[in-house]
Amino acid sequence: MKIHLLLAVSAVLIAGSSFASDGVPSEAAAEGTFKAPPFSPYANRNIPERPLWGDTHLHTGLSLDAGAFGNTLLPDTAWRFAKGEQVISSTGQPVRLARPLDWMVLTDHTDLMGFAPDLQAGKPGVLADPKGREWYEGYSKGGEAAGKSAFDLITNFSQGTLPELLLESYSPGADAFSFTWEHIVDAAETHNEPGVFTAFIGFEWTSVPKGFNLHRNVMLRDGGVRAKQVVPPVTQPPFGDTDPNTLYDWLETYEDKTGGRAVAFAHNGNLSNGWMFPTETTYHGGTVDQEYVERRAKWEPHYEVTQFKGDGEAHPALSPEDEFADYENWDVGNLDLTELKTEEMLAGEYAREALKLGLMLEEKFGVNPYKFGMGGATDSHTSLTTAEEENFFSKSVSVEPSPTRVQHPFVKSELGEIPGHLMVASGYTAVWAEENTRAAIFDAFKRRETYATTGPRMGVRFFGGWEFTEDDLRTRMPAEAGYAKGVPMGGDMRPREGEGAPSFMIYALRDPIGANLDRIQVVKGWLDSENKLREKVYDVAWSGDRAADANGKVPEVGNTVDIETASWANTIGASELSTVWTDPNFEPTERAFYYVRVLEIPTPRWVLYDKVRFGIELPEEAQLTHQERAYTSPIWYTPKS
Repeated sequence: MKIHLLLAVSAVLIAGSSFASDGVPSEAAAEGTFKAPPFSPYANRNIPERPLWGDTHLHTGLSLDAGAFGNTLLPDTAWRFAKGEQVISSTGQPVRLARPLDWMVLTDHTDLMGFAPDLQAGKPGVLADPKGREWYEGYSKGGEAAGKSAFDLITNFSQGTLPELLLESYSPGADAFSFTWEHIVDAAETHNEPGVFTAFIGFEWTSVPKGFNLHRNVMLRDGGVRAKQVVPPVTQPPFGDTDPNTLYDWLETYEDKTGGRAVAFAHNGNLSNGWMFPTETTYHGGTVDQEYVERRAKWEPHYEVTQFKGDGEAHPALSPEDEFADYENWDVGNLDLTELKTEEMLAGEYAREALKLGLMLEEKFGVNPYKFGMGGATDSHTSLTTAEEENFFSKSVSVEPSPTRVQHPFVKSELGEIPGHLMVASGYTAVWAEENTRAAIFDAFKRRETYATTGPRMGVRFFGGWEFTEDDLRTRMPAEAGYAKGVPMGGDMRPREGEGAPSFMIYALRDPIGANLDRIQVVKGWLDSENKLREKVYDVAWSGDRAADANGKVPEVGNTVDIETASWANTIGASELSTVWTDPNFEPTERAFYYVRVLEIPTPRWVLYDKVRFGIELPEEAQLTHQERAYTSPIWYTPKS
């Protein structure tokens, strides 16, 4: 009896003023004036708690090239697929994602937007032009004839030789163009579900002078009311221009006219013939001057570092000491294969080199035009955002899953070809946003709190500061210390205090249904005291009992891939890795950036799945396994002036 009485009294004393005797919260508690620290670690929390996964670059049958190659799926199907529904592909195959996405930007090409469905249907306006009739007849025959027709159409587009009649009928001011834009906007509005799935209104600005890929994808923060006040810009004269300044003009006009907000994402630059990241002159004969660096810095806070047409993080010719730089590189000049690779062009194409060049330009102009966050995208032209190796539906309908797609070249010319087995099942963008809404995700892009993966959904945290310690990792919520003591990926280091070097807290968790992790690396780039651009890759955390050598290099993790079954075992690697790392070569007077690269253990590429499923022979040079990876947005350090 005494024990029961004691417990009862204790309960009242513990409740104190928080609860009335009947267990109902007191007035003070109800009003939130309880003074003790909250017991729940999640109470009053206002930081991003999980990565939101999406794709910034997808095409439907409304795009010129997608439709010409046979894509008949329109935006509604693309949105339903991204949200997890099973659909039927243009080749009649059932397909579904392993896991739904959280958000997506649908980015149909603006030039000749809506022409492809009319071509497929043989509309009178298309057949009235001799070239239009020729393309329609080729498309109708199917097979090789359809492929030739599609390539001829795309070549005419990239060379600026499209028929005037067709241009006029499918450019801003034409009814067909406006109708297509309204269809795109309405579909996004229908599928946008704040808090559940975010459907962004967007488009791809398709600048491709001489086949040099200088595309940008545009994402609007806004809904249909603002989006319908404008129509997107095009690049084909006389209705548009391939100069990026015309896109910046459109973005400024959009914001001024509608009160909305927009950003542009530079397309993966490895088919730009070296013009994606200029340092002196632009392709159009302009100068990389104060105006250029300021406008690019304002409008392009994000870069598509990995996608179907190759990975654009690093290149072994630019980073010879990086043993992981040779990953899914495409070494050709342009989309038409009329320009071959030159060593000079590479510096203007790859993300790591661009980040270094940005430091040099910032030293000169006080503004860094290449201060971008990292992201991945599929650039699929099938309406299907598939970046999973075992579920890869390729770039276009002509190479959807079949026993022959590995042999089908991406593009072919007299100068050579890009073999089909080089297609890359990549990638996705993870966003650290407070909620799944257009506003929150857009704002995360603006502050560059994003990271890219080549497909897997790894969880990656990266914070930079001056006082992180191992104690900050001794919790299941390291982000609390990360935001309190430093800045997240995409940010600028806070002003240096004292004499110490920057410290970085890094945490990586494997994809729950994916492969274990091999290692975490920090990639540093800097402008040294002699005004030379430098870089170094550090192994900072790794699995198993491997030891770094005298140069800090960690041995290979091993390989468990079974070639006969296209499977692997998580008997090597780690499910999670974390560390607090301090830069051992820090110089307080030198501009620098740091980003994280996380590598998985080896797993099968999509070609190996094809080999097993279809029982086919692969080209001898086809790569069967790879190490998928994540790239975080950088953190920048700027010396005190």
